[in-house]
Amino acid sequence: MQDTDLAQLYDVDTFNLNKAVKRNIDRFPADFMFELTKKEVEALTFQIGMSKPVGRGGRRTLPYVFTEQGVAMLSTVLNSERAIKVNIAIMRAFVKMREMLTTHKDLEAKLDLLERKYLEHDTTIEKVFEAIRELMQPKLVPPTRRIGFVAKLK
Repeated sequence: MQDTDLAQLYDVDTFNLNKAVKRNIDRFPADFMFELTKKEVEALTFQIGMSKPVGRGGRRTLPYVFTEQGVAMLSTVLNSERAIKVNIAIMRAFVKMREMLTTHKDLEAKLDLLERKYLEHDTTIEKVFEAIRELMQPKLVPPTRRIGFVAKLK
């Protein structure tokens, strides 16, 4: 997660979050937190449709990104009741995502085994497996709300 997103969740300024991290930098090794490169920031800026950062104020430093362990460590650095509650919610979300990925992988492995076992016997079963695989593919849902400025005409 990016420092700006975490700062918003923890209800602190990004500057103050990063300052707290830098004061406790020994708690954040490279596998807990890292700084994005300029190229990565440009790719993100293009991807999420932000305005150009030069000449309009905005951020002057490269953003930090925190891994699951880094987010957990933030709760010890930001010692507040809100930080503890937010950290618990984020950790639960990470656990849920991991469970979903594991379940999906287990299901896929079992499906592969069944497919190898029964495809030798029947071609109609092949169609069933194709349909199941298609259902397992995540579908991208287009955004329902437009982002940006909408001018109202009189």
